[in-house]
Amino acid sequence: QVQLVESGGGLVQPGGSLRLSCAASGSRFRFYTMNWYRQAPGNQRELVATITGGSSTNYADSVKGRFTISRDIAKNTVYLQMNSLKPNDTAVYYCNTGGTWGQGTLVTVSS
Repeated sequence: QVQLVESGGGLVQPGGSLRLSCAASGSRFRFYTMNWYRQAPGNQRELVATITGGSSTNYADSVKGRFTISRDIAKNTVYLQMNSLKPNDTAVYYCNTGGTWGQGTLVTVSS
């Protein structure tokens, strides 16, 4: 069973950048569709970005042009580069594949 461990969250000022990482176990990582979700307080969890096994990507409208999802097969890791961050990007960010979720990492955008 695959396991996911996120890292890279923290406090950043509006307009700043962060890069989240999600380390995955398992030898078939390169074939997995990987997702980043986020959940802000009082809100439902929402899909932010997806990368398929063929490296196709898709983004929520709210993050297009600001966030980039990528993967490093050699490191079994998927990344979410977040630029031009806004206060409403504040949320717990979760890595997901299939029915497996990471523990989440908190991103706070505030001055």
